[in-house]
Amino acid sequence: MNSSRKIILSVAVPIPLNHLFDYLPPDNYDPQHLKTGIRIKVPFGKQSKIAVLIEVKSGDDKNTSKLKQVEAILDTEPLLSAKDIQLLNWAKQYYHHPIGDVFTSAFPTTLRKGKSSELKSIDYYLPTAEGTEVVESRLKNAPKQLALFKFLKSQPGAISSQEIALHFKLWRAPLKALIDKAYVCTSNQPVFDSTHLNITQQTPLIANAEQQTAIDSISTQLDQFAVHLLEGVTGSGKTEVYLQVIEQVLERNLQVLVLLPEITLTPQLEARFKQRFTVPIETYHSQHNENQRHAAWLKLQKGHSSILLGTRSALFTPLPRPGLIILDEEHDSSFKQQEGFRFSARDVAIVRAKVLNIPIILGSATPSLESLYNVDKKRYQLLRLPNRAGNAKPPSMSLLDIRNQSLHKGLSPPLIREIRKTLAKKQQVLLFLNRRGFAPTLICHSCGWVAQCSRCDANMVVHYKQQKLRCHHCASEQSLPRQCIACKSEELKPLGLGTERVENALHQLFPEHKSVRLDRDSTQRKGALKQHLDAINQGEVDIILGTQMLAKGHHFPNVTLVVLLDVDSGLFSIDFHAPERLAQLIIQVAGRAGRAEKKGRVIMQTRQPDHPLLNTLIHQGYQAFAQAALAERKNAQLPPYSYQALLRSLSHEKDIAFEFLLAVAELINQQTNGTLVLGPVAAPMAKRAGQFRFQLLLQHSKRKQLHQLLNWLMPEIAKLKLARKVRWSLDVDPIDLY
Repeated sequence: MNSSRKIILSVAVPIPLNHLFDYLPPDNYDPQHLKTGIRIKVPFGKQSKIAVLIEVKSGDDKNTSKLKQVEAILDTEPLLSAKDIQLLNWAKQYYHHPIGDVFTSAFPTTLRKGKSSELKSIDYYLPTAEGTEVVESRLKNAPKQLALFKFLKSQPGAISSQEIALHFKLWRAPLKALIDKAYVCTSNQPVFDSTHLNITQQTPLIANAEQQTAIDSISTQLDQFAVHLLEGVTGSGKTEVYLQVIEQVLERNLQVLVLLPEITLTPQLEARFKQRFTVPIETYHSQHNENQRHAAWLKLQKGHSSILLGTRSALFTPLPRPGLIILDEEHDSSFKQQEGFRFSARDVAIVRAKVLNIPIILGSATPSLESLYNVDKKRYQLLRLPNRAGNAKPPSMSLLDIRNQSLHKGLSPPLIREIRKTLAKKQQVLLFLNRRGFAPTLICHSCGWVAQCSRCDANMVVHYKQQKLRCHHCASEQSLPRQCIACKSEELKPLGLGTERVENALHQLFPEHKSVRLDRDSTQRKGALKQHLDAINQGEVDIILGTQMLAKGHHFPNVTLVVLLDVDSGLFSIDFHAPERLAQLIIQVAGRAGRAEKKGRVIMQTRQPDHPLLNTLIHQGYQAFAQAALAERKNAQLPPYSYQALLRSLSHEKDIAFEFLLAVAELINQQTNGTLVLGPVAAPMAKRAGQFRFQLLLQHSKRKQLHQLLNWLMPEIAKLKLARKVRWSLDVDPIDLY
């Protein structure tokens, strides 16, 4: 390089501007450390920011005279590989989101703050070479030491103190004693190599014909990109298919990324994976603290661990030896980020598999309409598991017409009789109601006043135990009033059903039976959910009542009756996604019934017994519903037969939020590329958390044309004066039109 030329570092800074920023390297830097994918600390305004190096280039004195100098180079080796950077660049372009935010999302919070990317040294322990029988005879009077020694002897290699702590409560003293006696020694942190060890410690289950077909089909394509849609009815053994395919991937000494929609599903799946495999397994989700996520991310990034189980935020974790991606419950809306960088973890995971040239498995009992559309287009391979594993039979489903019936807190007399019959057989009952709290509305019986949130277009929810009114949209709360605000009457009545109110009814109707409520309110305390689930599986609970957290993943062998207390609320919605979501929810909840040898039943209370969606699901199943729904979408030219992007605006001033989108619509109308512009209109919830909300929907029959428009539009929006007076966002492929 010419001596008059200077090195310039182009970095992605985590701010809402979609371009790179140039800096000069620090004094006394090592040129070998200037590699794309490292973190750099840079001055930005009056602050310092942690940025990611994207490009190293050169410039002359004239071009570099105004450039600031980097404060520090934080990494000696890249944290992101070239393919990681390729994926993040694709995501930035597809979602039209600022590059700094996109790249920052690939890191855990600790690394975003500049924490060291070196793993803390962890002591690993393994038995010394002395004969097992000799040691065991010497330890016969020290049972804790003997148990720990046997455990260490059974492991395929050295294990950490964290892993020991998972199996032994009081382990420090016995371990110290074993080390002092030279029966156990410490070792350096191992990089796991499964080619030299047994990777399983539990014999796989014998696959049935459908499972084996799926396993064989995926296994023949382990060395190339392919999307496998594993559609399996609830209880059909999808997890066993995952485990047997993962085993083959681990035998090649490759890594596996498993994404789950819910944190609540992670512990039980983690337990099942650890029972099966000897390889190091990490978990990554928001219930872990920052240090736990930091360690898990680095263990995968450095190749020390072989499997990562995580939620949406784990998607971008670097894998030096990638072999397989699995996305369980692929239809779940939790895979779509709804704030900031609004990406779909499912869609980005598929692109990541393509970039890495590895297979991806999408698993679901109720695949999304988009995935079924892609099967029809031969982009995905459909693998079906139509039967429950073992002797379990599918549950019978029926509608219970509750019109003109006298309900006791939402429970009809025929339903109460069915619950009694089930409990008399010593079997468990599961009641599903997707509405927490005591009641969704508090109304004055005298004047009709309704308790409404002052910051949202929503009613306050009654939480009777806490004596609170709470808004489930902005979290504002107040004490439960004793008098009507409008007329001072004390005739305040809770209206409608919440899980807390149904729980009270169950205590009144079935006082001799133990019931448990599972919702966000009752499981806030750490470990509460696991406690409840253990009690259910040990037969200590007769009636389970809960919200959507019960809908998927849980295995309750003794539940033979599942009740959906209110299916009607999902039948009438302005969002075209609503019927699909309701159908998926019904099938998922129904899947909790009859998971073992006992026949299961599903009862749905409804005032719409003739509704086509409900009858199609009951009599023909989810596949028939999905085909009918896809035909409706095609006729209406709705996704997946077209492509959408939603612009949202928020402001404390109603007129400004509307006028901003009006100006955007006028910009778009200057173009003639056939994009349909709908709006601007008020969002279905027009006011939320004190802000007025409007939206503008863009739709085109061709994805390429829609993105060409967005490429032109985004810089133009930034030039609008009103853009600085509102909070606005773009949502590509929106899943919620609210």
